[in-house]
Amino acid sequence: MTITDQTRALVMPELTERSGRSGRRAPRDPRVPVAVAPTAVLLIGAIYCLLPVAWVLIASTKDASELFSTFTFAPSTHLWENIVDLTAYRDGLYWRWMLNTALYAGVGAIISTYISALSGYALAKYVFPGKGTVFRILLMGVLVPGVILAIPQYLMLAQVGLTNTYWSVLLPQLISPYGIYLARIYAAAAVPTEIVESARTEGAGELFIFHRIALPMMGPGLVTIFLFQFVAVWNNFMLPYIMLGDDRLFPITVGLSGLLNQGASLPSMYTLVITGALLSIVPLIALFLVLQRYWRVDLAAGAVKA
Repeated sequence: MTITDQTRALVMPELTERSGRSGRRAPRDPRVPVAVAPTAVLLIGAIYCLLPVAWVLIASTKDASELFSTFTFAPSTHLWENIVDLTAYRDGLYWRWMLNTALYAGVGAIISTYISALSGYALAKYVFPGKGTVFRILLMGVLVPGVILAIPQYLMLAQVGLTNTYWSVLLPQLISPYGIYLARIYAAAAVPTEIVESARTEGAGELFIFHRIALPMMGPGLVTIFLFQFVAVWNNFMLPYIMLGDDRLFPITVGLSGLLNQGASLPSMYTLVITGALLSIVPLIALFLVLQRYWRVDLAAGAVKA
């Protein structure tokens, strides 16, 4: 080995250590190939998903004549006028639909997440007769589409006089088999059995252990369950369409569907539908942006534990 090679062998580890301490990323090795094909597939998938959203954003800036004259992605200047017209429709009925949807999705997702967390924790940390059978039935429930259950749920709630009320939309969505399944998987991975046993040894009650120890550990997973359930309720159409007859109780999906049906005779309604669809996705985007920090915290904690 020459003197130059010996010097390089001594200096390079020190430089690497200094680079790591300073936070600077080492230059990429040109010999490592770039994954062009997976990157291209991801870009195509992103464009495919975002193209309809871009069209809704641009179409909501046009009036009825511009919307049907030519198909172009060039924006116009009528967005605020469309929002004003949408607000004026039947004395702000659209915003009542938005509040109804926030109520259905917010309350339903919070209660459903808590039930999922409690059930998943019990399935993960307790041993009881029939536990395997319960979990298999839960998996079967995951495979059943919610649309199939809408009619039976309507018949059951009609027997107790709860149809055409807020409860008729909230109650069927409080229990999510998929949410319970995710909570069970996350509780088994994130809540160490040793900590639970230690808390029991110290005399802590089961509800205290769940609320003060297990629930904080399951936080990032519960955020995911909450988002899944919130988006599912926010976008749900069939259940409220069957349950509700009063348009003042409609969520945004059923309300916009009614406006779309009126567009066959009143083409100006189409601009209201498109503008309403644009406004309806703003809360979802804001919710994802607010809650994404919990995933970053979870990834950082996982890296430290590793």
